[in-house]
Amino acid sequence: MAPLKTFTRDEVARHSSEGDLWIVIDGEVWDMSMFVDMHPGGVSPIMQYAGKDATDAFYGLHRQEVLRKYARYKIGTIEGEKQQIEFREPGSLSKVPYAESSAWMGFRSPYFKETHFKFRTAVRKIMDELAPEAREFEINGERPSNEFMEKMGASGLLACNIGPGSFLREFNVQLPGGVAPEEYDYFHEMIVHEEMARWGTRGTDDGVIGGMTISLPTVLNFGSPELKRKIVPEVLAGRKRMALAITEPYAGSDVANIQTTATRTPDGKHFIVNGVKKWITTGCWADYFSVAVRTEKGISMLLIERSEGLETKPIKTSYSPAAGTAYVSMDNVKVPVENLLGKEGRGFLVVLSNFNHERWVMLTGSSMGARIAVEECFKWAMQRKVFGKRLIDQAVIRAKLAKMIASVESVHSWIENITYQMCHMNYREQSEKLAGPIALCKYQVTRMLHEVADESVQIFGGRGITQTGMGRNIELLNRTYKFSAILGGSEEIMADLGVRQAMKKFPTDARL
Repeated sequence: MAPLKTFTRDEVARHSSEGDLWIVIDGEVWDMSMFVDMHPGGVSPIMQYAGKDATDAFYGLHRQEVLRKYARYKIGTIEGEKQQIEFREPGSLSKVPYAESSAWMGFRSPYFKETHFKFRTAVRKIMDELAPEAREFEINGERPSNEFMEKMGASGLLACNIGPGSFLREFNVQLPGGVAPEEYDYFHEMIVHEEMARWGTRGTDDGVIGGMTISLPTVLNFGSPELKRKIVPEVLAGRKRMALAITEPYAGSDVANIQTTATRTPDGKHFIVNGVKKWITTGCWADYFSVAVRTEKGISMLLIERSEGLETKPIKTSYSPAAGTAYVSMDNVKVPVENLLGKEGRGFLVVLSNFNHERWVMLTGSSMGARIAVEECFKWAMQRKVFGKRLIDQAVIRAKLAKMIASVESVHSWIENITYQMCHMNYREQSEKLAGPIALCKYQVTRMLHEVADESVQIFGGRGITQTGMGRNIELLNRTYKFSAILGGSEEIMADLGVRQAMKKFPTDARL
């Protein structure tokens, strides 16, 4: 690639007509002559800056990534001038205060080791490279492509979402950053969920890993060896997709009320399944479903392959159709008895087994979603001018930022503490001690999201309710944060569960 030419500002000023139009953005010269008629905002905004410096105007209207998208129109630089604005490269960390968790902002941490820092560097680079595709799926409401899923699988990032475990070595998963399977812990996994949240594509996120993360563990932990050998490698590689199907139109959190039935055939070799499931994340795209059913022995779990009699229909929700949210109907679906997950009649154990992990996953992604809002609001407040002043110069805006930062940092510290406990407890101890704290933390996280989303929209104004452009991440947070407040257990149920768990340990001799 030939080096860029250098120009003086006087030379740029001579190119100021519609057919010969140059502008300067942060010391770089851009030839807009061919682009001006294609500009989505019309000719006038560019013509105002023909032959002039358009830096402030550009950053008042566009995200930095637009410069990368239209790099072909850059023709040179201004002689003797250096760029004043950092151009963030894929994989790099943000320098904006509070845009990264404290360990990545130069503070000491008892939780993170060198392996975590190398891991985040590797994961962020991969995620940044995949981000444009992820956003296209989100915007267009499309099924995340097979090629995209296989890229995620080949990088080890699908397996990373399931958490630490012997399956990483058993299925020869290659982890980013050279992390060995035995080194991989919940802090590594937290990094993966946070980095995926940075895409700013809540629907695509769920369409890629939402259903898999909560369904594949039912096979890993309760499936037969034969079932695991068939299902797990395909799903981890991104060649097949999977969903958890528990909720029904008449049974949400009330799992005991499910009405989908599974009746044994006379020869005892199959179950015949009839019923419906609703709000099934990734359901439209799934090849396999881990399904809660009612047999003659009670609630049971079956692995059901997409086959004759099983149909899915999309459900329109307030986030992108890329999530594949589905209504699943099963009409005389024939399922081998070998597809039982766990023991017949012991389905509650399978259902409950992954609740803590599912809710913890939501905590990590939600925390990063709020942190992104803090970063975007801080940047916007520093660069947006109103009534001759920057937004940040208004005390009311600084107060809003202070409230947001304090809320995000405090809840993130709680998440890190819970994650540390998970790293040092076996499954039984996690089940006994962490169900309550995780439930209460989830309640607090979604309350925090409510406040952060609200304040963010007020800071961004009209842009905060626009799905594209400067405020797209703020609009997304405001439109989708309620998913975290409902899915995996509603706020009310989480709050009640947390207190009921504490009541079990309340000392009988305690009095005021």
